[in-house]
Amino acid sequence: MSISRQTLFWAGTLVLLFFLLHLLAGMLLPFVAGFMIAYLLLPIVARLTRWGVPRWVAALLALVLFILALVLLVVLLVPVIEVQTGQLARSAPAAVAYVREQVQLLLDRAQRDLPPEDLAKARDMAGSWTGSVLTWVAGLAQSILSRGIALANIITLLLITPLVAFFAMRDWDAIVAKLDSLLPRNHAATIREQARLIDSTISGYLHGQALVSLIVGIYYAVALSILGLQFAIILGIVIGIISFVPYLGEATGVVLAMGLGAMQFGSWPMVMIIAAIFLVGHLGSSDVLQPKLVGSRVHLHQIWIIFALLAFGELFGFLGLLLALPAAAVTGVLVRFAVSRYKASALYDPSKTKRKVGS
Repeated sequence: MSISRQTLFWAGTLVLLFFLLHLLAGMLLPFVAGFMIAYLLLPIVARLTRWGVPRWVAALLALVLFILALVLLVVLLVPVIEVQTGQLARSAPAAVAYVREQVQLLLDRAQRDLPPEDLAKARDMAGSWTGSVLTWVAGLAQSILSRGIALANIITLLLITPLVAFFAMRDWDAIVAKLDSLLPRNHAATIREQARLIDSTISGYLHGQALVSLIVGIYYAVALSILGLQFAIILGIVIGIISFVPYLGEATGVVLAMGLGAMQFGSWPMVMIIAAIFLVGHLGSSDVLQPKLVGSRVHLHQIWIIFALLAFGELFGFLGLLLALPAAAVTGVLVRFAVSRYKASALYDPSKTKRKVGS
């Protein structure tokens, strides 16, 4: 098969894959979630099988341990979250009133200090920008929720996902062997090498970032609780979860925490202490945790991860959020492979053609 025909074949395969994802997005969520859980638990299964445990027993034990850990987490955290959520709901009107009062103070000060025409321009600009941002965020959230919840029944998700995870862990080696048998023989070694790089990227990011998010969430929950900030546990959980999106977790957390701190304490020194807590957390995460736990071998730039999450979330809803990281890893590895081939070709360095002709 010529290079042009191969290119057309793989381009057509990619287009067909995206079409099927769009067509079947409503039913794929339990399967994608199950395979992701299996992928996360595979190291445990591999360790147990090396100890002589049968593969199906190892898969079952890993899944049971995972479910028990989730149940324990829910049992420990739900009462605290329920209490703080109730307090947050009761204090919401006061928070809205406080924000409205502060905005009014800023407007009054601006009205005294700015000329009327500049004040009108500032109001129009702020209103337009805020409206656009809120519309975009609301549209994205509605899209993710509608596609993720309306099309994937939650009961079906809870029933099918563990089954998919178990069978995927039990038969993982057979699945990999079957896929390997379908590779074009002329390029099998190259594809295997790129697949190993993709596997290293995804596993390194998932396992490393999960630890980073856990440590970061615990740090903010404990530090803000010691300071006496209300809803510190909820803030820590939210920051930990959103930390999978680079910078978004801490940015969201510092805005919420400083706002709640200003409303609760009513003093700038306490607000500055909250800012200092987030500064220390950011430095520790970016300079210590990320290099140690995620590492340079991941080769996924934060901007690329953010773009992939937003793009796939827009295209496929909640399913897209699960697929975004694998897609980003695959694309990154393939781009680096294409760049290396380009630099090794005569298209990049014409002298390579001369050396080949001379030889």
